[in-house]
Amino acid sequence: MNILLTGGLGYIGSHTAVELLNAGHDVLVIDNLCNSSIDVKDRIEEITDKQIQFIETDIRIKEDIDNVFANNKIDAVIHFAGLKAVGESVQNPLYYYENNIAGTINLLQVMQKYNVKNLVFSSSATVYGTCQEMPLSEDSPTGAVNPYGRTKLFIEEMLKDLYTSDPSFNIIILRYFNPVGAHDSGIIGENPRGIPNNLMPYIARVSVGILDELSIYGDDYDTKDGTGVRDYIHVVDLACGHVASIDKLSENCGLAIYNLGTGTGYSVLEVVNEFNKVCGGKVKYKIAPRRDGDIAEYYASPKKANDELHWQAKKDLHSMCESTYNYQIKELNKNK
Repeated sequence: MNILLTGGLGYIGSHTAVELLNAGHDVLVIDNLCNSSIDVKDRIEEITDKQIQFIETDIRIKEDIDNVFANNKIDAVIHFAGLKAVGESVQNPLYYYENNIAGTINLLQVMQKYNVKNLVFSSSATVYGTCQEMPLSEDSPTGAVNPYGRTKLFIEEMLKDLYTSDPSFNIIILRYFNPVGAHDSGIIGENPRGIPNNLMPYIARVSVGILDELSIYGDDYDTKDGTGVRDYIHVVDLACGHVASIDKLSENCGLAIYNLGTGTGYSVLEVVNEFNKVCGGKVKYKIAPRRDGDIAEYYASPKKANDELHWQAKKDLHSMCESTYNYQIKELNKNK
Protein backbone atom coordinates (compact mmCIF):
# COMPACT_ATOMS: atom_id res chain seq x y z
CA MET A 1 0.00 0.00 0.00
CA ASN A 2 0.96 3.64 -0.44
CA ILE A 3 0.84 5.06 3.07
CA LEU A 4 1.02 8.71 4.13
CA LEU A 5 2.56 9.33 7.56
CA THR A 6 1.81 12.74 9.04
CA GLY A 7 4.54 13.62 11.53
CA GLY A 8 6.46 10.68 10.15
CA LEU A 9 9.94 11.85 11.17
CA GLY A 10 9.03 11.98 14.85
CA TYR A 11 9.85 9.35 17.44
CA ILE A 12 7.01 6.90 16.83
CA GLY A 13 6.53 7.88 13.18
CA SER A 14 10.14 7.14 12.22
CA HIS A 15 10.08 3.67 13.80
CA THR A 16 6.75 2.96 12.11
CA ALA A 17 8.18 4.06 8.76
CA VAL A 18 10.97 1.49 9.19
CA GLU A 19 8.53 -1.33 9.95
CA LEU A 20 6.21 -0.35 7.08
CA LEU A 21 9.09 -0.29 4.60
CA ASN A 22 10.32 -3.65 5.87
CA ALA A 23 6.80 -5.02 5.37
CA GLY A 24 6.84 -3.95 1.72
CA HIS A 25 4.75 -0.79 1.86
CA ASP A 26 5.62 2.53 0.19
CA VAL A 27 5.90 5.48 2.53
CA LEU A 28 5.30 9.19 2.03
CA VAL A 29 6.10 11.41 5.03
CA ILE A 30 4.94 14.93 5.75
CA ASP A 31 6.33 16.75 8.78
CA ASN A 32 6.82 20.37 9.83
CA LEU A 33 10.02 19.41 11.74
CA CYS A 34 8.96 21.27 14.90
CA ASN A 35 9.79 18.22 17.03
CA SER A 36 11.93 16.24 14.61
CA SER A 37 14.90 16.54 12.29
CA ILE A 38 15.37 16.10 8.57
CA ASP A 39 18.33 13.78 9.11
CA VAL A 40 15.90 11.18 10.45
CA LYS A 41 14.85 10.59 6.83
CA ASP A 42 18.41 9.53 5.97
CA ARG A 43 18.54 7.31 9.04
CA ILE A 44 15.32 5.52 8.07
CA GLU A 45 16.71 4.93 4.60
CA GLU A 46 20.02 3.71 6.03
CA ILE A 47 18.27 1.15 8.24
CA THR A 48 15.94 -0.16 5.52
CA ASP A 49 18.01 0.43 2.39
CA LYS A 50 14.80 1.83 0.88
CA GLN A 51 13.71 5.31 -0.14
CA ILE A 52 10.92 7.38 1.35
CA GLN A 53 9.36 10.48 -0.10
CA PHE A 54 9.37 13.50 2.19
CA ILE A 55 7.45 16.77 1.99
CA GLU A 56 7.99 19.50 4.57
CA THR A 57 4.62 21.03 5.39
CA ASP A 58 2.16 21.58 8.20
CA ILE A 59 -1.28 19.97 8.57
CA ARG A 60 -2.63 23.40 9.53
CA ILE A 61 -1.97 24.61 5.95
CA LYS A 62 -4.91 23.05 4.14
CA GLU A 63 -3.78 24.09 0.65
CA ASP A 64 -0.48 22.25 1.15
CA ILE A 65 -2.24 19.10 2.36
CA ASP A 66 -4.55 19.27 -0.65
CA ASN A 67 -1.50 19.43 -2.95
CA VAL A 68 -0.01 16.36 -1.27
CA PHE A 69 -3.13 14.33 -2.03
CA ALA A 70 -3.56 15.80 -5.51
CA ASN A 71 -0.03 14.84 -6.54
CA ASN A 72 0.40 11.45 -4.87
CA LYS A 73 -1.41 8.12 -4.80
CA ILE A 74 -2.39 7.52 -1.19
CA ASP A 75 -4.18 4.38 -0.01
CA ALA A 76 -4.08 4.97 3.74
CA VAL A 77 -3.02 7.58 6.29
CA ILE A 78 -1.35 7.10 9.65
CA HIS A 79 -1.85 10.34 11.53
CA PHE A 80 0.95 11.03 14.04
CA ALA A 81 1.29 14.80 13.61
CA GLY A 82 0.47 16.61 16.83
CA LEU A 83 1.93 18.37 19.83
CA LYS A 84 2.30 16.10 22.85
CA ALA A 85 3.79 17.79 25.95
CA VAL A 86 1.26 17.76 28.78
CA GLY A 87 2.82 20.68 30.67
CA GLU A 88 3.03 22.84 27.58
CA SER A 89 -0.60 22.07 26.76
CA VAL A 90 -1.65 23.40 30.17
CA GLN A 91 0.34 26.60 29.63
CA ASN A 92 -0.79 27.14 26.03
CA PRO A 93 -4.03 25.24 25.38
CA LEU A 94 -5.15 27.21 22.33
CA TYR A 95 -1.90 26.30 20.55
CA TYR A 96 -2.67 22.64 21.17
CA TYR A 97 -6.29 22.91 20.06
CA GLU A 98 -5.26 24.76 16.90
CA ASN A 99 -2.48 22.36 15.98
CA ASN A 100 -3.98 19.02 16.98
CA ILE A 101 -7.68 19.54 16.34
CA ALA A 102 -7.79 22.14 13.54
CA GLY A 103 -4.94 20.36 11.75
CA THR A 104 -6.80 17.05 11.96
CA ILE A 105 -9.97 18.62 10.58
CA ASN A 106 -7.98 19.85 7.57
CA LEU A 107 -6.56 16.38 7.02
CA LEU A 108 -9.94 14.66 7.26
CA GLN A 109 -11.59 17.12 4.89
CA VAL A 110 -8.86 16.56 2.31
CA MET A 111 -9.10 12.78 2.76
CA GLN A 112 -12.82 13.00 2.06
CA LYS A 113 -12.24 15.16 -1.02
CA TYR A 114 -9.82 12.62 -2.53
CA ASN A 115 -11.80 9.58 -1.36
CA VAL A 116 -9.02 8.25 0.87
CA LYS A 117 -11.01 6.36 3.50
CA ASN A 118 -8.38 4.38 5.45
CA LEU A 119 -6.99 5.99 8.61
CA VAL A 120 -4.96 4.97 11.65
CA PHE A 121 -5.03 7.63 14.36
CA SER A 122 -2.32 8.06 16.96
CA SER A 123 -4.25 8.51 20.20
CA SER A 124 -3.13 8.12 23.80
CA ALA A 125 -3.94 6.41 27.08
CA THR A 126 -4.32 9.92 28.51
CA VAL A 127 -7.92 9.80 27.23
CA TYR A 128 -8.76 7.52 30.17
CA GLY A 129 -8.15 10.16 32.81
CA THR A 130 -7.73 9.16 36.47
CA CYS A 131 -9.34 7.04 39.18
CA GLN A 132 -9.74 3.92 37.08
CA GLU A 133 -9.74 0.21 37.82
CA MET A 134 -6.74 -1.56 36.33
CA PRO A 135 -6.05 -2.86 33.79
CA LEU A 136 -7.58 -0.36 31.40
CA SER A 137 -9.63 -1.83 28.57
CA GLU A 138 -10.98 -0.02 25.53
CA ASP A 139 -14.35 0.12 27.33
CA SER A 140 -12.95 1.88 30.41
CA PRO A 141 -14.49 5.33 31.00
CA THR A 142 -12.73 8.24 29.32
CA GLY A 143 -12.11 11.63 30.86
CA ALA A 144 -8.89 13.43 29.92
CA VAL A 145 -7.53 15.76 32.60
CA ASN A 146 -5.30 18.09 30.55
CA PRO A 147 -5.56 19.93 27.21
CA TYR A 148 -3.24 17.47 25.42
CA GLY A 149 -5.36 14.50 26.46
CA ARG A 150 -8.54 16.37 25.60
CA THR A 151 -7.31 17.05 22.06
CA LYS A 152 -6.85 13.29 21.61
CA LEU A 153 -10.25 12.55 23.10
CA PHE A 154 -12.00 15.22 21.02
CA ILE A 155 -10.39 13.85 17.85
CA GLU A 156 -11.56 10.35 18.77
CA GLU A 157 -15.11 11.72 19.09
CA MET A 158 -14.76 13.51 15.74
CA LEU A 159 -13.68 10.25 14.12
CA LYS A 160 -16.67 8.40 15.57
CA ASP A 161 -18.99 11.09 14.19
CA LEU A 162 -17.24 10.93 10.81
CA TYR A 163 -17.68 7.18 10.65
CA THR A 164 -21.35 7.45 11.60
CA SER A 165 -21.87 9.93 8.77
CA ASP A 166 -19.85 7.88 6.27
CA PRO A 167 -19.45 4.16 7.08
CA SER A 168 -17.27 3.68 4.00
CA PHE A 169 -14.39 4.93 6.20
CA ASN A 170 -12.15 2.41 7.91
CA ILE A 171 -10.69 3.99 11.04
CA ILE A 172 -8.45 2.47 13.69
CA ILE A 173 -7.75 4.44 16.86
CA LEU A 174 -4.61 3.34 18.72
CA ARG A 175 -4.33 4.32 22.37
CA TYR A 176 -0.63 4.22 23.24
CA PHE A 177 0.59 3.68 26.75
CA ASN A 178 4.23 4.72 27.43
CA PRO A 179 6.50 4.32 24.37
CA VAL A 180 10.19 3.92 25.21
CA GLY A 181 13.34 2.44 23.70
CA ALA A 182 14.99 2.82 20.33
CA HIS A 183 15.74 0.87 17.17
CA ASP A 184 18.34 -1.87 17.64
CA SER A 185 20.65 -0.07 15.21
CA GLY A 186 20.91 2.87 17.62
CA ILE A 187 20.34 5.18 14.65
CA ILE A 188 16.84 6.38 15.53
CA GLY A 189 15.30 6.89 18.96
CA GLU A 190 13.68 9.45 21.22
CA ASN A 191 15.57 12.73 21.13
CA PRO A 192 13.41 15.48 22.63
CA ARG A 193 14.51 19.08 22.41
CA GLY A 194 15.36 20.70 25.72
CA ILE A 195 14.77 18.91 29.01
CA PRO A 196 12.77 15.70 28.44
CA ASN A 197 9.24 15.44 29.78
CA ASN A 198 9.25 11.62 29.80
CA LEU A 199 11.02 9.26 32.20
CA MET A 200 13.20 7.16 29.90
CA PRO A 201 14.94 9.93 27.91
CA TYR A 202 15.48 11.81 31.17
CA ILE A 203 17.13 8.74 32.72
CA ALA A 204 19.24 8.32 29.58
CA ARG A 205 20.55 11.87 29.80
CA VAL A 206 21.37 11.47 33.48
CA SER A 207 23.25 8.25 32.67
CA VAL A 208 25.64 10.07 30.31
CA GLY A 209 26.04 13.19 32.43
CA ILE A 210 23.95 15.62 30.39
CA LEU A 211 21.56 16.00 33.34
CA ASP A 212 22.64 15.77 36.99
CA GLU A 213 19.97 13.59 38.55
CA LEU A 214 16.44 12.26 38.23
CA SER A 215 13.64 13.40 40.52
CA ILE A 216 11.26 10.59 41.44
CA TYR A 217 7.98 12.23 42.36
CA GLY A 218 6.59 10.31 45.31
CA ASP A 219 7.66 7.08 46.98
CA ASP A 220 4.56 6.57 49.13
CA TYR A 221 2.04 5.32 46.57
CA ASP A 222 0.20 2.06 47.19
CA THR A 223 2.43 0.16 44.75
CA LYS A 224 5.11 -2.54 44.97
CA ASP A 225 7.85 -0.08 46.02
CA GLY A 226 5.94 3.14 46.61
CA THR A 227 6.76 4.73 43.22
CA GLY A 228 4.36 5.19 40.34
CA VAL A 229 3.68 2.26 38.03
CA ARG A 230 3.22 2.64 34.27
CA ASP A 231 2.88 0.38 31.23
CA TYR A 232 6.05 0.95 29.18
CA ILE A 233 6.05 -0.42 25.63
CA HIS A 234 9.05 -0.67 23.31
CA VAL A 235 8.65 1.69 20.37
CA VAL A 236 9.45 -1.08 17.87
CA ASP A 237 6.59 -3.17 19.28
CA LEU A 238 4.40 -0.09 19.00
CA ALA A 239 5.48 0.42 15.38
CA CYS A 240 4.60 -3.19 14.59
CA GLY A 241 1.14 -2.48 15.99
CA HIS A 242 0.70 0.10 13.24
CA VAL A 243 1.69 -2.39 10.56
CA ALA A 244 -0.89 -4.81 11.98
CA SER A 245 -3.45 -1.99 11.90
CA ILE A 246 -2.77 -1.33 8.23
CA ASP A 247 -3.41 -5.02 7.57
CA LYS A 248 -6.66 -4.75 9.53
CA LEU A 249 -7.82 -1.77 7.46
CA SER A 250 -7.66 -3.93 4.34
CA GLU A 251 -10.39 -6.12 5.87
CA ASN A 252 -12.85 -3.16 5.81
CA CYS A 253 -12.89 -3.14 9.58
CA GLY A 254 -15.09 -0.08 10.11
CA LEU A 255 -14.13 1.82 13.26
CA ALA A 256 -12.13 0.09 15.98
CA ILE A 257 -10.19 1.17 19.06
CA TYR A 258 -7.18 -0.70 20.45
CA ASN A 259 -4.89 -0.29 23.43
CA LEU A 260 -1.22 -0.75 22.58
CA GLY A 261 0.59 -1.71 25.76
CA THR A 262 2.23 -4.72 27.34
CA GLY A 263 -0.31 -5.30 30.10
CA THR A 264 2.55 -5.18 32.62
CA GLY A 265 3.23 -2.25 34.94
CA TYR A 266 6.78 -1.26 35.91
CA SER A 267 7.51 1.15 38.74
CA VAL A 268 9.82 4.12 38.36
CA LEU A 269 12.38 2.45 40.63
CA GLU A 270 12.21 -0.77 38.61
CA VAL A 271 12.99 1.21 35.46
CA VAL A 272 15.87 3.04 37.15
CA ASN A 273 17.32 -0.17 38.58
CA GLU A 274 17.13 -1.96 35.23
CA PHE A 275 18.71 1.01 33.48
CA ASN A 276 21.53 0.98 36.01
CA LYS A 277 22.23 -2.65 35.11
CA VAL A 278 22.69 -1.55 31.50
CA CYS A 279 24.76 1.60 32.09
CA GLY A 280 26.78 0.55 35.13
CA GLY A 281 24.91 2.37 37.87
CA LYS A 282 25.26 5.91 36.59
CA VAL A 283 21.67 7.07 37.17
CA LYS A 284 21.53 9.28 40.25
CA TYR A 285 18.11 10.09 41.67
CA LYS A 286 16.37 11.79 44.55
CA ILE A 287 12.89 11.40 45.96
CA ALA A 288 10.72 14.49 45.51
CA PRO A 289 7.14 15.28 46.60
CA ARG A 290 4.25 13.89 44.57
CA ARG A 291 3.06 15.96 41.62
CA ASP A 292 -0.55 17.10 41.37
CA GLY A 293 -2.54 14.87 39.02
CA ASP A 294 -0.21 11.86 39.14
CA ILE A 295 -1.80 8.53 39.97
CA ALA A 296 -0.38 5.38 41.53
CA GLU A 297 -0.61 2.99 38.57
CA TYR A 298 -1.69 2.94 34.96
CA TYR A 299 -1.50 -0.09 32.68
CA ALA A 300 -3.33 -1.62 29.77
CA SER A 301 -5.29 -4.67 28.92
CA PRO A 302 -3.95 -5.39 25.40
CA LYS A 303 -6.24 -8.42 24.90
CA LYS A 304 -8.36 -6.86 22.17
CA ALA A 305 -5.27 -5.92 20.11
CA ASN A 306 -3.81 -9.38 20.73
CA ASP A 307 -7.00 -11.07 19.52
CA GLU A 308 -8.11 -8.83 16.65
CA LEU A 309 -4.84 -7.38 15.32
CA HIS A 310 -2.89 -10.59 15.98
CA TRP A 311 -0.28 -8.36 17.59
CA GLN A 312 1.56 -8.68 20.86
CA ALA A 313 4.35 -6.70 22.53
CA LYS A 314 7.48 -8.87 22.64
CA LYS A 315 10.31 -6.76 24.07
CA ASP A 316 11.01 -6.67 27.81
CA LEU A 317 12.17 -3.90 30.14
CA HIS A 318 15.84 -4.81 29.70
CA SER A 319 15.55 -4.36 25.93
CA MET A 320 13.79 -1.02 26.44
CA CYS A 321 16.61 0.25 28.67
CA GLU A 322 19.45 -1.23 26.64
CA SER A 323 18.24 0.20 23.32
CA THR A 324 17.63 3.63 24.91
CA TYR A 325 21.14 3.73 26.37
CA ASN A 326 22.71 2.52 23.11
CA TYR A 327 20.94 5.29 21.19
CA GLN A 328 21.92 7.95 23.77
CA ILE A 329 25.59 6.93 23.63
CA LYS A 330 25.61 7.03 19.83
CA GLU A 331 23.99 10.48 19.81
CA LEU A 332 26.49 11.73 22.38
CA ASN A 333 29.46 10.46 20.40
CA LYS A 334 28.03 11.91 17.19
CA ASN A 335 27.86 15.37 18.72
CA LYS A 336 31.44 15.36 20.07
